[in-house]
Amino acid sequence: MDLIQKCKTLIQACSDGRLGITVMPEDSSPAFTDNQKEERIAYFTLPMALNYQRDSYKLWEAALKTWNDKETRVVFDIEKVSKLDTEKLREYLLRYRLALQPNKHINTWQTISKTVAREWGSFEGLMKAIDYDFLKLKEIVQGSHKKDFPYLSGPKIFNYWSSILKRYAHVELRNIEYVELAVDTHILKCSVALNVITADEATKLGRLEISDKWRKALHGSGIAPSEMHFILWFWSRNGFLFQP
Repeated sequence: MDLIQKCKTLIQACSDGRLGITVMPEDSSPAFTDNQKEERIAYFTLPMALNYQRDSYKLWEAALKTWNDKETRVVFDIEKVSKLDTEKLREYLLRYRLALQPNKHINTWQTISKTVAREWGSFEGLMKAIDYDFLKLKEIVQGSHKKDFPYLSGPKIFNYWSSILKRYAHVELRNIEYVELAVDTHILKCSVALNVITADEATKLGRLEISDKWRKALHGSGIAPSEMHFILWFWSRNGFLFQP
């Protein structure tokens, strides 16, 4: 069975519940209404910038606790964050351990909030300004305003965040097929298991090089690289119990 067929089999297996537990960390989230578009985007954006070398499930559990607390929920309102005293923001972000680093994480959250509020007024404003185009978003976050989006502008997180925007924030980005596969430890293992790379290449190639191999391998298949992220993540996390 070739790679494309194996990917299609894995997609179907995930849909059928045969991959095992398929609860993503981001599934721990508020029940946003259709009118809470700005809140939804902010919720699935700002915590992403703090998702470095930590348990993703604990991160999103902390995000939910922060949202559910009426006092700390203000951290998801970028206009209010822009005017909020730094010490107060630190207190709110540390209360449920949404932020773990009392200086760096607070600065990251504050910088992104101030940037978006100043330049576009809101996250919705940013999406409208780019005409919901992933490639234009990439030009801003990884190009002209890279320093204004600390950590979120990194290749791995930026591409993963873009997938999250579509899957959880309900932002219908155009050109989503250009989102690269965000290569983490689980995706790396799957890449070897599916012969996209060799075990030797897994230790020598950079993450972007591996993403490029996936893009080339899936070209013309109708399967976007980012579409495979969640499938592969579950497949590896559940110990490869299902075999395509």
